[in-house]
Amino acid sequence: MATPVQPDQVAAPHSVSAPAYEPEVEEQEGRSKRPFVFIILALVLLVGGYFGYQRYLFGQSHEETDNAQVEGDVYPILPRVGGPVLEVKVQDNQVVKKGDVLAILDAADYQQRVNAAEAALAAAQANVVAARAGVGTASANVSTAQATIGVSDANRSRLEKDLKRSAFLRKEDIIPQSEYDAVQANLKSTSAQRATAQQQVQVARQQVAAAQQQVAVAQAVVKQRQADLDNAKLQLSYTTIVAPGNGIVSRKNVQPGQVVSPGQQLMGLVASEKTWVVANFKETQLEKMKVGQPVTVEVDAYPNQEFEGHIESLSAATGARFALLPPDNASGNFVKVTQRVPVKIALDKVDPEHPLRAGMSVTATVKVK
Repeated sequence: MATPVQPDQVAAPHSVSAPAYEPEVEEQEGRSKRPFVFIILALVLLVGGYFGYQRYLFGQSHEETDNAQVEGDVYPILPRVGGPVLEVKVQDNQVVKKGDVLAILDAADYQQRVNAAEAALAAAQANVVAARAGVGTASANVSTAQATIGVSDANRSRLEKDLKRSAFLRKEDIIPQSEYDAVQANLKSTSAQRATAQQQVQVARQQVAAAQQQVAVAQAVVKQRQADLDNAKLQLSYTTIVAPGNGIVSRKNVQPGQVVSPGQQLMGLVASEKTWVVANFKETQLEKMKVGQPVTVEVDAYPNQEFEGHIESLSAATGARFALLPPDNASGNFVKVTQRVPVKIALDKVDPEHPLRAGMSVTATVKVK
């Protein structure tokens, strides 16, 4: 029975010696992998430290905020007169130029006012002509009265000579007393006529002054009627609503047949000529920020495109001061909140392939050093 037992005894040493040898091999393999792990960790730390240091240097010389957006001029289209809308010439998002017709209102009422103003002006101008004619008539009366005075003076001079001759002849009893009395009466009558003529000259001169005043009044009325006509024509011109500048029509809310009132917003016109960026930086970021410093702008709509610009101006107050209900720190519990100051950034050039629209979100980075 020794033969079957001997293989077991031989196999046992082999099975015991194998486990004692294998851990030594694994330990050697683990020790061989550790240097590579340390090298990778060191490289990661070096790369992370390098980029961290670069980020630190960048933060020391730059100020950045994503609380910024593109701004542009938005013109509200408001009618200056009321009335029914006859026609709307544009549609939403349509490009228009300055002076293009946007909408037309019914002009019938305003045309009637123009016609009435023209008639009133014509009547006032006719009154001026009549008043000037009155001045001419009054001046003619003055000339007539002055001529009467001249005739009276001539008759008086002649009658005075006749009276002297008549007095001599009567003294010599050549002529009767009645003839002498007749010459004397004619002289008195002529003197009375001259006095009347002088009064007529004064009255005629007063009439000339009054007529000249009437001319001045009539001319003033003409100016008033002309102003009324100009105003009526101006109101008539307001029935044609035109674009105040180049831009794109937006938020059109008017239709033909609608009755609009003065000051009612019909649509908006977003100017397409110039856009800028307003970045709201924290007040703690403004220490080294100055006008003219270069700015890099990244627009969310164009993630792979950068725009160059510069600081044009800094607001004189924080954004909270322009809020509908500005905070009052003197009332209630005070909690300090870092305020933001709007900074206007002008773009150096326009990129037609990447148009900026008002309201777009951007990230602005200012180089302060």
